[in-house]
Amino acid sequence: MKLELDGQVAVIVGGARGLGRSIAEGFLAEHARVVLVDRDSEVEQTARELAGHGGRPAEVEPAQLDATDHAAVERLSHELWQRYGRVDHVVFAAGIGSGKFGFPFWKLSPADWDKVLRVNLIGAVNVAHAFAPAMSESCRGTFLFIASVAGQIGSQTDPPYSASKAGLINFAQCAAKDLAPYGVRVNALCPGMIKSALNRSVYEAWAAGAPGTPPTYEAWAAEKIQKLVPLNRWQTPEDVAAMAVFLASARAHNVTGQTINVDGGYVMHW
Repeated sequence: MKLELDGQVAVIVGGARGLGRSIAEGFLAEHARVVLVDRDSEVEQTARELAGHGGRPAEVEPAQLDATDHAAVERLSHELWQRYGRVDHVVFAAGIGSGKFGFPFWKLSPADWDKVLRVNLIGAVNVAHAFAPAMSESCRGTFLFIASVAGQIGSQTDPPYSASKAGLINFAQCAAKDLAPYGVRVNALCPGMIKSALNRSVYEAWAAGAPGTPPTYEAWAAEKIQKLVPLNRWQTPEDVAAMAVFLASARAHNVTGQTINVDGGYVMHW
């Protein structure tokens, strides 16, 4: 399916690795220009690797900054509009967990919440504030916030993470309503069970406090998938990237304010 994203500019926040990197690869496959944003210096190496994506030269550049620094995100937005005269798509794929197993929630401290909320929610708010004004003036473009199924089901595994993603879903709906009159679409995309550093960290936090000898990560994940995922399989970064790129395209021109799950059926709303 030709998505007609040639030459459009996509900014991927949290693009150095994981889902962000896969989403960047999806945009590059559609011949878009990609700006990789990440607080980690690894973003430079990722940009070099993706420059040869698909065996052809690709337009990709890195920007190292922390999304919790609103002034830095504002400067980036201004620089990109000056350089390209456009920003068509903004994807917020940055995210962290507390690193602790949070059941029951009072096993955690209120101090465990601050960084998670600042990165997962306030980081997204900073990005939206920085890019929305110019995008509304241009009357085109999309925002996509990578949330989580944990933001819909009140997952007890990591309450700060779940709450931050629930807030992100709600903010996406608020932003979608505000930006709809300008033709700018906003959606939230919720991955399910993906083999990722974050997913493994959930297991490690649980296993550290589990009685006896805990199962291996692979056995723990397989049991969880069997119990919770109707399609009984992992989701992949490529699955998420395919949906992300589709949502950016004109094929999805009537899709805004939605929470879309790529989760193998994990969350079903009746």
